[in-house]
Amino acid sequence: MRPLTASEIRGNWATLLLPLNADDSIDYGLLATELDHFIAARVSGVYSNGTAGEFHTQTEDEFDRVNQLLAEKCERAGVPFQVGASHMSAQLSRARLRRAKALRPTAFQVVLPDWQVPAWPEIVTFLETMAAEAAPIPLIVYNPPHAKRRLVPEEWLRLIEAVPGIAGMKVAGGDDAWYRAMQPVMARVSVFIPGHTLASGLARGAHGAYSNVACLSPAGAQRWYDLCQRDPAAGLAWENKIQPFWMSHIAPIITQHGLTATAADKSAAAAGGWLRGFTPRVRWPHRSAGAEQIAAIAAAARREVPELFEG
Repeated sequence: MRPLTASEIRGNWATLLLPLNADDSIDYGLLATELDHFIAARVSGVYSNGTAGEFHTQTEDEFDRVNQLLAEKCERAGVPFQVGASHMSAQLSRARLRRAKALRPTAFQVVLPDWQVPAWPEIVTFLETMAAEAAPIPLIVYNPPHAKRRLVPEEWLRLIEAVPGIAGMKVAGGDDAWYRAMQPVMARVSVFIPGHTLASGLARGAHGAYSNVACLSPAGAQRWYDLCQRDPAAGLAWENKIQPFWMSHIAPIITQHGLTATAADKSAAAAGGWLRGFTPRVRWPHRSAGAEQIAAIAAAARREVPELFEG
């Protein structure tokens, strides 16, 4: 598949969640079915090895097999896909990118090295090297809230000027001041914000979401993005229901129960019920949400955001 330019990386992208067996091995059959659901939902694209893909737990053989399946399914269906070549180790991230380049993704996602806090020259050197390895496939820089070095708007602008191979970023978003400061960045590269802030983010210049809402309902998240394009006011009306639901029922998995962001995404998917056999299991040593929590989220979702499950 041909690389996408910054101006083409748009929309509602679904994250490839990692289905696990009871022994923590990957259920590749269910992973294939998951991809079939994304394709049927006509999502804007699919990406692997984000937080919900538990990239940090995968062996190199698992990484290769997951992304081979992703590439085969998406190529056949003509669905854009991005490979998460991330790892806490710069060396392993670089090796993953080198191997996955043969799969011809539309972009690579990478995180900054994450054992020690990288200094600015180290950030630039790392991304210059990764961009050169990936070329002509562009980079998407994933800078999550828990990163040891969270970049601010002024740094993003310096970074895209220093490393032309960067086509976009996945960030936590911010307030009105953050969006104002990000305008020069958004004019040049693709900026993706959290899925539950999609409509308000699009209204302020963002280009889409690597979507946590797509964990709950891939088809519903895609309908919401399409609605935002046709009728921004109606899209914001959906967000006014989705955001309170998210903060009341999904965010507490992290903020109150002390589980990981991976557990939150997997809980949303299990509650969504669109992938039969999928459980909220997270790989050892991390904890997973319980059956009662999932049932409560499922009931609340259908009561508070039924639009995501209609049609």
